[in-house]
Amino acid sequence: MSTRREFLKTAAAGAALLGTQSGMGLAAERDARAEAGKSRVVIARDGKVFSSPGQLDEKKVLELLDKSIAAWTDRETPADGWKRILGSDLGPDKVIGLKVNGLGSRGIATHPVLTHAICERLQQAGIKPGNIVIWEQRTNFLQACGFEHTDNPGRIRTLSSEIFGYEQNPQAFGTVRVKLAKALTICDMVIGIPILKDHSMAGVTFAMKNMYGVVERPQELHAAGCNPAVADLNCIPAVRQKVRFTIGDALSSVYDGGPGFHPERLWYPNALIVGEDRVAIDHVAWQMLEKKRAEAGMHTLEAAGRPPRYIATAADAAHQLGTNDPARIAIREI
Repeated sequence: MSTRREFLKTAAAGAALLGTQSGMGLAAERDARAEAGKSRVVIARDGKVFSSPGQLDEKKVLELLDKSIAAWTDRETPADGWKRILGSDLGPDKVIGLKVNGLGSRGIATHPVLTHAICERLQQAGIKPGNIVIWEQRTNFLQACGFEHTDNPGRIRTLSSEIFGYEQNPQAFGTVRVKLAKALTICDMVIGIPILKDHSMAGVTFAMKNMYGVVERPQELHAAGCNPAVADLNCIPAVRQKVRFTIGDALSSVYDGGPGFHPERLWYPNALIVGEDRVAIDHVAWQMLEKKRAEAGMHTLEAAGRPPRYIATAADAAHQLGTNDPARIAIREI
C-alpha cells in the first residue's frame, strides 16, 4: 500500500512548499465583500492533474489543493490557509481526522495522492504525525483508498473501524440511532474527503453521506432514499460539531450506477470541491453531476426516481446544517 515517504512524518517546517500564492490581495478582498453572508464553495480544476490514464501527478494534486485552500481562506500561503481552517482552538496536540471513502472499490475511492497531500500540509501547519487519523468503516474500504490498518501513535494512524471499534452507547437524532466509530470520537476535528459519485438510492453521495462510514450499521439508514437519515445523522452532535471542513475529491467520478465502480460511467471532472458548509457543497456537487448526466443524454435524478432529497432536508428549520439556496451560495471556480 502507498506510504509516500512514510506519510512525510518528518516534513520540514517552513519549506519552500509554503511559498506565496499569486492572485490574492485586492481581488480576494473584493470577492469576500461580494460574498458576505453566503456559504463559500470553491471548485478548483486542473485538466492536467492526471499525468496518464488513472495516474495522478503528485505535484499537480498538491498545487491544486493549495490553490483551493488559498481561494477558500483568502490566505496567501498554504500554512496561513491551513491555520485559518484549523482555527485557534486546534493546536498541535489536537487530533485531526480524515474520513476517506473506499466503498466503491479502488476504481472509485478517495485518491491516496490527495490524502497524502493533505497530511503533508497538516504537518507543515504544526499537526504532529501521530495526531492525524485516516479512517474508513471497513478494512477493504480503507485498502481501496491505499492504506492498511496501522495504529502506531508515533506515526499517522490509518484505522479500520471494524478493527478499532465503535462506542458502546448509541447516539440519536430524529430517525437515527447509531453507534459511532471510535475513530471519530477520538478526533477534535474531522475533514471529510469524500469522492463524488452517483448513488442508486440517495441520488448523490458526497460530503454528508460520507458520514455513513462513521457508524456501525449504515445499511439500516437507506430507507426512502436515505432521507431524512443523512440529515439526521449529520445532526448528531459529534458529527455536526467535529466535521468542520470538506475537501471533496472530484478528480474522478461515476455519474451513473454508483456507488460502486462502473468504468463505462467513469468521468474526470479533474476538480476539488472545498468548503465548510456541507449542505452547500452537496448542492453544488449535485448540480455538477446533473450537468454531466445531461451531457451524456441521461435523465435527471428526479426523473430517474432518486433525487437527493436529503440535501433540502439538511437545510430545513429542523436541521439547519447549511444552505441549499443558490442565492446564498458563493461559488468560486478557479
